[in-house]
Amino acid sequence: MTSTAHPRTSAGPPPSLAELRQLAPLHARAQGIPAARCRALLARIGTAHGDGPDSWPAVWSRAGDQLAARGRHLAAARHYALARFPYVDGPARERAQRLAVRSFDRWRTTRPGIERVEVVHRDGRFAAWAAGLSTRRPRPLILVCGGIVSVKEQWAPLLARAEALGTAVAVTELPGVGENTLPYDAAAPTMVTALLDALAGRADVRRTSAVALSFGGHLALRAALGDPRIAGVATVGAPVRHFFTDSLGRPGLPATTLRTLARLTGHPEDGLAVALGNWALDDAELAALERLPVTYVAALRDRIVPLSDAAVLLRDARAPRQVLFADDEHGTPARLARVRPLLLAAALETLEVHPARRTLLRTAAGLGGARKGRVRI
Repeated sequence: MTSTAHPRTSAGPPPSLAELRQLAPLHARAQGIPAARCRALLARIGTAHGDGPDSWPAVWSRAGDQLAARGRHLAAARHYALARFPYVDGPARERAQRLAVRSFDRWRTTRPGIERVEVVHRDGRFAAWAAGLSTRRPRPLILVCGGIVSVKEQWAPLLARAEALGTAVAVTELPGVGENTLPYDAAAPTMVTALLDALAGRADVRRTSAVALSFGGHLALRAALGDPRIAGVATVGAPVRHFFTDSLGRPGLPATTLRTLARLTGHPEDGLAVALGNWALDDAELAALERLPVTYVAALRDRIVPLSDAAVLLRDARAPRQVLFADDEHGTPARLARVRPLLLAAALETLEVHPARRTLLRTAAGLGGARKGRVRI
């Protein structure tokens, strides 16, 4: 297995326990950890960092250890993923990251068809979990990536559904996150091309649709500029332009976002606005993506990515874009039951596969026949 990603430089002071407590329920819910279970574990935590018995990584890891000892490896992996949240900053979180991968690996051996794919690229390496691969009958690909704090192991349910979706599925993580040791810089989107190259022959990567959340969505949009195999992007809260040109230089962003970005990119927090300013998609780049179908879920109470980033995508009325607005926070944690099926439906529509299933998914998302423009969910 590949090693845990390490930052190129350290960030400023680590996120506070209060902020981690606020963010944990969102990420626990996304991984299927019951709310009561999350509250009970949070109540035992006395400090955000270190390796003391009441520290964040220790409490979550101890819960993971207990589940692993009972053979509940997927549940253990989910708890280890919370133990390493938001990023690896020392031995305790590094252990949790390592055990998250190991527990997931043990779980996937009970699920035929889920494979590990490792890719060496640029100055590092990264891994993906994949399902539905076949040299005899390569299927179109759904490529999945989370944001700056999301590990690939959280996508287990989607991998298990690859056969039902009629596609191949590959899940990975951003540079600097989890096992990905690539630098998170302006060239980071080339990792998508490297992964598609590695899967070619076992998936029809010429027909790839990305389901990519937050900063993963930004990575996918930038990757599509240079790789025509990306046929569509479905995302939630992806920074597109104004996050990089405006938000990074203003107060109000969660400390965890700033410190995680600083850690992954190797730039100090007070230098992020300058260092990442050229990550914004300009008019020429958006014009180059004019024919790319994009489904974008925007949260009305997003404290991280401004609504103006969603609006940028709607400026060209000819572009196949759908922006859905949810009265929620970044990541739409209260709308997951609707957002997940609509992202999958968008991916299947882009790939033009499984019409019956995508109709069911759109119905589950409450979308009806709406496929373009602005929609409120």
